[in-house]
Amino acid sequence: MAGIKDVAELAGVSMATVSRALRGMQHVNQETRERIIAAAEKLNYPLEVALASTRMHSVGVVSPFISNWYYSNVIHGAEHALREAGYDLLLYNFGQMKGRERLFHHKLLKGRVDGIIVISVPPSKEEFDSMLNLGIPIALVGMHHEGCASVAIDDIAGARTATQHLVNQGHKQIALMSGSTHDPFNFSVPQDRRLGFMQVLAENRLEWLPSREVHGDFTMHAGARAMDELLARPNRPTAIFCESDEMAIGAMQAVRRHGLKVPDDMSIIGFDGHEMAEFSDLTTIEQPVQLMGELAASAIMDKLRRPNAELPSITLPTTLIVRNSTRRINS
Repeated sequence: MAGIKDVAELAGVSMATVSRALRGMQHVNQETRERIIAAAEKLNYPLEVALASTRMHSVGVVSPFISNWYYSNVIHGAEHALREAGYDLLLYNFGQMKGRERLFHHKLLKGRVDGIIVISVPPSKEEFDSMLNLGIPIALVGMHHEGCASVAIDDIAGARTATQHLVNQGHKQIALMSGSTHDPFNFSVPQDRRLGFMQVLAENRLEWLPSREVHGDFTMHAGARAMDELLARPNRPTAIFCESDEMAIGAMQAVRRHGLKVPDDMSIIGFDGHEMAEFSDLTTIEQPVQLMGELAASAIMDKLRRPNAELPSITLPTTLIVRNSTRRINS
């Protein structure tokens, strides 16, 4: 049977480098690591045993929030897949920029986890480099990046579908409830969904007035406040696209509080597929949130089992779910 010396000779490196690479240690660049693994496989070196013996049997999940519906469902999906594979989930939560700096720049992940799942937090180039230098598999949820497995939806396409649904119902005066203008994390979702909305308005030659946009922070309370603000302005629109279901549900409550009816006085469409959307009879764009967590965890597991496996980049489809919060009007 081939030994570590044979692997080192075939890969053209020292035995110490082979040892470090197979133990997932730092200071071995990715190209060298892959060359060592390829040499080990060619010589039938017991690679799985060597790798498994050095594993923590845990995967880190990096998330800016825990209680938020989207993040908790992604985490739930990832935890389910990891548990079935015999792995623990270590949650790294940070709600402030200080926590983010501590996580990415002070190597809190080093030596503690066998892989990392990052949920919808667009790391900077420096942060990505820091993670990639750990030499462990990384899976992203809600975004794509070279060198990482990724699972996401097309937020622009989903927003286009939502807006076109309103246009097809005869609406020409359509408002937008977008994300907060003060976003320390620089999330791409609010911008992408706004872009899809604007594209459809332009393609259908519909007039856009800045006064038809209000801002929330993807919560029911913020949605209700934003709708209060919109209804206080002149020239009430006939429909509104809310960038999240929670904002849409809050908006529906505010409309009723003002003595108006949904959808008779205003059609409302959301985005996400929140459980409460069904109970609120809300038309929405549904995304497979738990499945994204499961697929991200599966990509990590696959990479750990087969180090030379390709890193998948998956874009999952969204689905228009029509309920009674939108209606056709006479043009």
